[in-house]
Amino acid sequence: MILRLVLWNLADSKTSLDELKTHLPPPADGDVWIANEPQERFGFVSTGDAPPDFEQVRGLIGKDPEVLEEFDVL
Repeated sequence: MILRLVLWNLADSKTSLDELKTHLPPPADGDVWIANEPQERFGFVSTGDAPPDFEQVRGLIGKDPEVLEEFDVL
């Protein structure tokens, strides 16, 4: 199994976390959107077989994620 961690810094993005929340696609089973409002960080954690398509989210935020990592689950 693979765990994917994707993180954006929203401090210099084109959108706010509140606006972003209203436009997020629903996650697949086992996947979750995550946020840390005080740090203006937003992300996604996935354990699915294939990475999700982040084009809609990239368009809203205006940039690629700062962190895009894959880990083997032990």
